[in-house]
Amino acid sequence: MRTALILLFLLALAAMPGALLPQRQLNAPKTREYIAQHGWWGELLDRLQFFDVYSSVWFSAIYLLLMVSLVGCLAPRSVEYLRSMRAEPVLTPRNLARLPHHRQVRLDASVDEVLAAANTRLRGWRSRERAEGEGVRSISAERGYLRETGNLLFHFGMLGLIVAFALGKMYFYEGQVIVHADGQTFCNAGIYNYDSFNPGLRVDGTELTPFCVRVNDFAAEYTSKGQPEQYRAAVEYQSGNDLETGTWRPYQLEVNDPLRTAGDRVYLLGHGYAPIFTVTFPDGSVRSQAIQWRPVDQSTLLSEGATKFEPPGITDPEQRRDRQLAVTGLFAPTKLMHGGVLSSASPELTDPGAAVDVMRGDLGLSSGRGQSIFEIDQSMVDSGRLERVARENLDPGEQIRLDDGTVVRFDGVKRWVSLQVSHDPTQLWVLGFAIAMFLGLGASLLVKRRRVWVRATPVTGEDGQRHTVVEIGGLARTDQAGYGEEFTRIADEIAGTERGNS
Repeated sequence: MRTALILLFLLALAAMPGALLPQRQLNAPKTREYIAQHGWWGELLDRLQFFDVYSSVWFSAIYLLLMVSLVGCLAPRSVEYLRSMRAEPVLTPRNLARLPHHRQVRLDASVDEVLAAANTRLRGWRSRERAEGEGVRSISAERGYLRETGNLLFHFGMLGLIVAFALGKMYFYEGQVIVHADGQTFCNAGIYNYDSFNPGLRVDGTELTPFCVRVNDFAAEYTSKGQPEQYRAAVEYQSGNDLETGTWRPYQLEVNDPLRTAGDRVYLLGHGYAPIFTVTFPDGSVRSQAIQWRPVDQSTLLSEGATKFEPPGITDPEQRRDRQLAVTGLFAPTKLMHGGVLSSASPELTDPGAAVDVMRGDLGLSSGRGQSIFEIDQSMVDSGRLERVARENLDPGEQIRLDDGTVVRFDGVKRWVSLQVSHDPTQLWVLGFAIAMFLGLGASLLVKRRRVWVRATPVTGEDGQRHTVVEIGGLARTDQAGYGEEFTRIADEIAGTERGNS
């Protein structure tokens, strides 16, 4: 037990860097920034796995040692507990007067009457009546085994919690995806449907639970100061037999009120805006896109992004790369101008505006390297292969005409929502073990182990009458607080002080 307590302390101590330092799994860019800012110290912490605390060798070692220690602690205690449950109550001590609680009275009742009264009062206690010779008889009784039961339940619950948590991390998955709130559908059919995906050690993404979610609308409520009060997305979903019948079931998805379906949970994380741009090329071809832009200011939802277009009708790869377009810049749901610079006064969509740069040239889409949908490849700009050909502030409906006759029009804006899908097959097991821990802890704290002994000795008084000397002793095996009053009540009822003198 001492080893387990030390390891619990070490586990709590080892978890502190995970709360104080950025973790690569949660925020890789911030982790890289921290390492770069702190030089050799950051690199040393990285080599020591302080930015991957919960998957580090030393954290895992403490975790496994704690499991081994718990098993090593519980195994002998469980055996001892079973033995004590099967064993009879201990013999009555020879000298009851030495116990913390003691009472002695002389009664006119017989030994049989005294023991009958004692057995009646101690009903529900584990008791054993014994004959000690020369007519002396005694009762040994004990109660409070639920305390040790609770103690074992607490520790088995802790062990089960650790095992369930570990198994959950092996078979869980978690993914984030952005879905436009205009009837766009997301289906949990594979990892490529996600914008980011974090699988467990035993998950390869080929056997995800099938279900679909369609986001029809999104509404946000704000205070007078522009702070969010409520996010609500009107969604429909399919799972199980609904996928075969084509049945859609409605659901109001809110923050901290996830959709639970097919063993997965779908959370609403946030929302943003997707400006709609339409490009009319010189040959009359029209392309329109609404790509989500990334909020750079969560308080006003001022957003940045890049909407990229491939030129139509060009088959030559070189010419095609040289004529690619990107509309980049800032979008404000409630525009606010500061000296010609666009900003946003509120996250509500009341007076949208966009400050855009139109870039033309090679976007680097065919380079084989992945790139963010929110940005253009800055190396293409630095090399001169991608150039800015226009810059303008636009309101919905306004347009820019480029030097080659291409027209870029800002048509409006759509809303998007950020969803997170979480799958944890051991979630209910973790809950069950946590409840077991609390129940066991409550029993171990509230229940008291205590023992009572009653010895009845027949004696002959000076008047030649037969009497019975009754000795009652009590002992609380743990905390004695409150046992004195209980012992007094038991002794009064067994001894029947109204029938004799102390």
